[in-house]
Amino acid sequence: MSDNKLFYGDNLDILRNHIQSETVDLIYLDPPFNSNRNYNVLFRDESGTESEAQITAFDDTWHWGETAEATFHDLVTDAAPNVSAAINAMLTLIGRNQMMAYLVMMTARLVELHRVLKPTGSLYLHCDPTASHYLKIILDAIFGVTNFRNEITWKRTSSHNDAKTKFGDVADIILFYSKSNKYTFNVQYMPYSQEYIDSFYKHIDESGRRYASDNLVSPNPRPNLVYKYKDYPSHAYGWKVTKEKMERLDADGRLLFPKKKTGRIRLKRFLDEMSGVPVSCVWDDISPVQAQAAERLGYPTQKPVSLLERIIAASSNEGDIILDPFCGCGTAISAAQKLGRKWIGIDITHLSISLQKYRLRDEFDLKPGADYEVIGEPTTVEGAKALATDKENDGRYQFQFWSLSLIQAKPLGGQTGSRKGKKGADKGVGGLINFFDGNGSNKPKAHEVVVQVKSGKVKSGDIRDLRGTMERRKAAIGVFITLEAPSSQMETEAVSAGYYESSLWDKKCRKVQILTIEDLLKGVTVDMPPQHRTFKQAQRVKDDKEQAKLL
Repeated sequence: MSDNKLFYGDNLDILRNHIQSETVDLIYLDPPFNSNRNYNVLFRDESGTESEAQITAFDDTWHWGETAEATFHDLVTDAAPNVSAAINAMLTLIGRNQMMAYLVMMTARLVELHRVLKPTGSLYLHCDPTASHYLKIILDAIFGVTNFRNEITWKRTSSHNDAKTKFGDVADIILFYSKSNKYTFNVQYMPYSQEYIDSFYKHIDESGRRYASDNLVSPNPRPNLVYKYKDYPSHAYGWKVTKEKMERLDADGRLLFPKKKTGRIRLKRFLDEMSGVPVSCVWDDISPVQAQAAERLGYPTQKPVSLLERIIAASSNEGDIILDPFCGCGTAISAAQKLGRKWIGIDITHLSISLQKYRLRDEFDLKPGADYEVIGEPTTVEGAKALATDKENDGRYQFQFWSLSLIQAKPLGGQTGSRKGKKGADKGVGGLINFFDGNGSNKPKAHEVVVQVKSGKVKSGDIRDLRGTMERRKAAIGVFITLEAPSSQMETEAVSAGYYESSLWDKKCRKVQILTIEDLLKGVTVDMPPQHRTFKQAQRVKDDKEQAKLL
């Protein structure tokens, strides 16, 4: 069984039922919270009126309802006294609204995350200023105020369009807590600025190495280090080093001798041997994932891998276990894999899980089942039916995303930032696959495969609708994925559509193809020319330990 695991499902249930106490070395979480909307709405009572756009913009996971009320009751009655007191005080302060629902749901999860951390473990919570102050109080109650380490400010952009009415919001907050006062921490360094190098490392020796001239005087009186070296007297306080160490430095060519014997011997401090500037709690050297960045995968909340590499390198060691309970497009998992850590990822959408599988394949050539486990995805037709009929967890849409992932089709309406991934208006298209073909031309052009997914009853009219969609979009191929077995009339309608013929790939395939979930689970896939990736392809990570080293 692999140490690395991807879980599909609610992270609270998975933490409680699958992750043992004190087994995780480091937790990074970037929970959903849309700071782009007018967050004052979060404080409006649930009986108030909101526009549908606002309700959609803020994930309905965090609306106050029966689940939030029940979770609040459990925290007050069952959680540790500090946690109960903190969440009860929050309700008095904030009231029953979206913000309080968010804090209640986060508190329940943070209690479980604290449980699974090793005594030497740490947690980094990525949030924004609209909720960071509340979350810090909750974390103080769970972890203890003495285990707060840093409030890290990550400057994610240099400008923002809200600067007309206030100072621009250009930073996120990352709250860093340890479980105890004995925790892993490896100091991280930034390179010196060119201005600093020019000012302090302005000397270059005969081998071309840049160095600074540093004094060897002890900062405090050291009578045992008062001695002459090559007739050069020490300061009254003495040297910084013993005579034996002075001789070794001399033998290594690291001493600078003044012309006059009354001068002081100085030390050559080489720039290429210096670690750099220790990283502070203000991170302004890591840019967000830009629109044209090579690592960009098209996921709305994607964080730069360098941000996660810094966190993982600082608060874990090779072989440690990293957990991301809101893993999105898998940046924390990718960074953990790259740095030689083990990992656990959890997400509540099949869109996210499928994207992570593609990313692990493209970056590291990792295969599910062989190199890591995927837990929670259907593996049988019965499991697929259970997913499709799970109304509580938006099963029909999750079934669609999962089905599309089996053929590496990009879902339409799924990249909205909603954790539940509700589908938008797709005009008869559930997903797309792109490919290039020449069709007799020397310049291949992009073509598309349109995909429809049905989890309920199907009929021949569904195939006619798919053909109409293909004509409207000028699609080369249409695929109909069905949970139920197709009728003979459906098969006849599909066959009558004829063939798509590729001159570039010397391939002939049916224009309309019907694939059942049973087919897909057996490994059957779309008959088509080579496809052009579902999402943007992640770049292969070099198998080179130097790639994992941070400055």
